[in-house]
Amino acid sequence: MLELISDYMRDEKSRHLLNELTQKTFGFDFEGWVTDGYFEGDYIPYSFVEDGVMISNVSANKMQFMQKDQIRNYIQIGTVMTDVDYRKQGLAAQLMKHVIETYENNCDGIYLFGDLGAVEFYKKMGFSVENQYKYYLKDEFLNIEKAETRFMPIKDQGEELRQKYLDYVRHSVRYSSFEQINKFGLQMFYTSGLDSVYYAEDIDCFIVKEQDDCTVIGSVLSKERIPLIAILRRIDVDNRCRLGFVPFDEDKNLCVSEEYDGGDDYRLFYRGAQLESIEREKLFFPDLSHA
Repeated sequence: MLELISDYMRDEKSRHLLNELTQKTFGFDFEGWVTDGYFEGDYIPYSFVEDGVMISNVSANKMQFMQKDQIRNYIQIGTVMTDVDYRKQGLAAQLMKHVIETYENNCDGIYLFGDLGAVEFYKKMGFSVENQYKYYLKDEFLNIEKAETRFMPIKDQGEELRQKYLDYVRHSVRYSSFEQINKFGLQMFYTSGLDSVYYAEDIDCFIVKEQDDCTVIGSVLSKERIPLIAILRRIDVDNRCRLGFVPFDEDKNLCVSEEYDGGDDYRLFYRGAQLESIEREKLFFPDLSHA
């Protein structure tokens, strides 16, 4: 018998069923994220279970952003998946409709990052497609005079520094004109291992930095706002450098913006007039806000 269950992340039995499906579909699970205390209730799965096996899921993520000094409450849909033996039965579509009906009149908009192979599916669900804008540092700011100190990795540097990082994830000042307010859970989903977290003691500031096809500064965390140029003086960049967030207007002179449609990875789908502003205002959902 088909059963719909939801909002069960603190129930070990149901969470293990979700983990089994996510491992089969995407290769990860949520167990450590929950048991280590990073889950705070903003991720709400809606799942079909049959004979003790989870066969399909669509999750709603409550996302609160400060967007151009206005608070926006969005729902990001994620972890859309159906077991291979149950596909093409409309299960994910049923769950998607249920999530939309549950939240659409209680938020400022619903969005998701959809697989390229599912473009028509999401369009049939009433979603529209739009582009974002990514921000790269201008070449002249890559080789500016460097400070004597650098951002240093914090992994294996002790529990005190780790706890300080957790505190700063919760209580940092804003560094973006489009910043997630309730970012603790998702940021810790990506950075709990601390592999990409760096700290500069002289300015008391953390960054999340990764190397892809270029250097990516995914997040900046401090209790008092530090000029972006001061942060750049403490980072060594070999080639190009991208911000994983939208800079404040006063820092945009350091950057060039490039329209981005998701490339070979995804498309951004949305429902709701407020979300039309993402492309119009040249915004970009922060890298670490992707669920």
